[in-house]
Amino acid sequence: MVLICQHDAEGAFGLVLNRATGSSVGEMIVADLPETLKSFPLYLGGPVQPSALSFLHSDNFMPEVDAIPNLGEGEANVIPNLSLGHSMDTLLEIGGSFSPTRKIRMFAGYSGWSPGQLEDEMKRKAWLTHPASLELVFDTDPEKLWQTILRRKGWKYRLLAQMPDDLSLN
Repeated sequence: MVLICQHDAEGAFGLVLNRATGSSVGEMIVADLPETLKSFPLYLGGPVQPSALSFLHSDNFMPEVDAIPNLGEGEANVIPNLSLGHSMDTLLEIGGSFSPTRKIRMFAGYSGWSPGQLEDEMKRKAWLTHPASLELVFDTDPEKLWQTILRRKGWKYRLLAQMPDDLSLN
């Protein structure tokens, strides 16, 4: 399940939401991170630049992303109250001021498309689309994300939602 975070004339940038690496951030990132962040799971954002760090973050008490002052270098608003970051300084700032209302998910690598590539794939119906939400990004079990979204899409997709990952087990 890929969340498209940025899409413009230069191409598209996305993060795979449901592919955990099986490691914690502290095990994989060689940086002096706050303890609050080290135990978080690290996700594989996609096959491009697996050593690149990206993160999605939100704070439930912020009503609008536009209200966040001074988004850091490389920061972008994805949907209301969900920001994309790449800066280690911003990550350290988030970790230093971490609160129970703040949510964060960290990724190694990303999914990328060159100009026009994603549009061509969409025209060929190579992708199913579904609106993003904070609940899907942070609160849905990543292992059940695909099935959850397919069920929400209605009866036409229910069969897909019930298929096993390995079709030989069917």
